[in-house]
Amino acid sequence: QVQLVESGGGLVQAGGSLRLSCVASGNIFSNNAMGWYRQAPGQQRELVAVKPSGGRADYADSVKGRFIISRDNDKNAVYLQMNNLKPEDTAVYYCNIKQRKTWEIYWSDDYWGQGTQVSVSS
Repeated sequence: QVQLVESGGGLVQAGGSLRLSCVASGNIFSNNAMGWYRQAPGQQRELVAVKPSGGRADYADSVKGRFIISRDNDKNAVYLQMNNLKPEDTAVYYCNIKQRKTWEIYWSDDYWGQGTQVSVSS
């Protein structure tokens, strides 16, 4: 019902920057949270940054001060500006949207993008 299309991944050297983009289409609820997760080889998927439709953004401690999440609600898009990239940032990055009706306690919808590879060389 919701599709997420990601772009912007690539290969960069340490200290470089990348900007990831994700555009959502379909049945988008007004109450939602869009975010970015990543999964490195041999590790579990982890939250990188999330921005609710009506709230402040949260970041993983490892990316605070380096990454910035932003949204364009008119375009149903979310972006991740990644600065001062480190080799440990290497992972597949996934766009995510969670949403619910206003009366629901838990997120009733949960959709993921296909993932985009970010590789950082030392």
